Amino acid sequence: MKNNLFFFFLFTLAVCSVVGQEKPTAFVGAKIIPVAGQPIENGILIVQNGKITAIGDARTVRLAAGVQTIDVQGKVIMPGLVDSHTHIGGGAGADGSAPIQPDVRLLDSFNVRSSSIQRAQSGGVTTVNAMPGSGHLDSGQTLYLKLRDNANKVEDLLIYDQSGKYMGGIKFANGTNPIRATPPFPGTRSKSAALVREQFTKAQEYREKIRKAGNDKSKPPARDLALETLAEVLDGKRVVHFHTHRHDDILTAIRLHKEFGFRIVLHHVSEAWKVADEIAKAKIPASIIIIDAPGGKLEAVDVKMENGAALEKAGALTGFHTDDYITDSRFFLRSAAMAVRAGMSREKALYGLTMANAIMLDLDKRVGSLETGKDADFIVLSGDPLSVYTHVLLTYVDGKKVFDRADPKDYLTAVGGSGATDDKSVHIDCFDGDLGGRE
Repeated sequence: MKNNLFFFFLFTLAVCSVVGQEKPTAFVGAKIIPVAGQPIENGILIVQNGKITAIGDARTVRLAAGVQTIDVQGKVIMPGLVDSHTHIGGGAGADGSAPIQPDVRLLDSFNVRSSSIQRAQSGGVTTVNAMPGSGHLDSGQTLYLKLRDNANKVEDLLIYDQSGKYMGGIKFANGTNPIRATPPFPGTRSKSAALVREQFTKAQEYREKIRKAGNDKSKPPARDLALETLAEVLDGKRVVHFHTHRHDDILTAIRLHKEFGFRIVLHHVSEAWKVADEIAKAKIPASIIIIDAPGGKLEAVDVKMENGAALEKAGALTGFHTDDYITDSRFFLRSAAMAVRAGMSREKALYGLTMANAIMLDLDKRVGSLETGKDADFIVLSGDPLSVYTHVLLTYVDGKKVFDRADPKDYLTAVGGSGATDDKSVHIDCFDGDLGGRE
């Protein structure tokens, strides 16, 4: 019996090894929107081993012998969508014990089997910033994830930097959500800002003590995970993703950024149109949400679809996010379409779904555009990305297909219905359908 298991193990390794030696695959005939340049008619996109190896048309890209070709004539290919603010995966952050909890990690509560991941894939989303909620001034650390298939644990989705550390930011908020009415929460907008200043001042002092201690292990302060995380923020190693709506709250967030020098992305910014010039002058990116049926909170009553156009005119880097389930990941393309309808340029709207968000997440060298050497994250569309009649047909992450609208299971996820929201069971990649196949 042991010998049989041993030979089965060797066979498994052999098969997986062969599968891992990918042949180059060329997607031929589609209109390609690379985002990094002009659209390419009758384009060719070649991918191998999770990377883009060539992009162009028949005059600039030659197909070598042995290349597998996939005919996508009449379709449109563009980069996988980057969602800079989502709550897929059902992760939760801080609790009710304190308004500022930077030591809390979404890593410890993200559900890789959540059907919300497949739902995002069906909308063409390939990379996300998964966030805790906005009920705290600081609700914890976020995660930058690739929406790969076959994940058995959250580590299978993580994106690592060059030092080998998994990537993520930190979630801050102001305005109505974190104020609340009872201590220890602030109660007012002024107190909210005061508490944030207090914690960053403590983090500055903590960081200075560590610096002064040098290599003397007897001198550093007792380790404080919360202050340690805020020190990372002060050092620019972790971006602050700041939930804010009203124009005065937006300016408070900018003020805190200037006082402490941390890197910041403004999220939602419902009243960005009122202070677009101030956002641009501060050189702060804005990740906006487009809602066609506003409601839910008074501080967002003045939200406008013209936010994208106003920020573009002012010169601010502007991206979109779903805040899923506030807007559904399946319809992320729609955000750009509505922004264009309200006056934003087509080019900047598509950039806002892809490259702008990649920049905000420090991932622009890997994702956000179709360029040689970048990750093979892309989507195949039935038509123009801003048309209401267009569907996402195929989604690829690291060169691997994670959504296929022609597959009945994936189609159900895309359109909804009984069973569409069932969480998935993991399966062994090399033997899908044979050993514990996903139903």
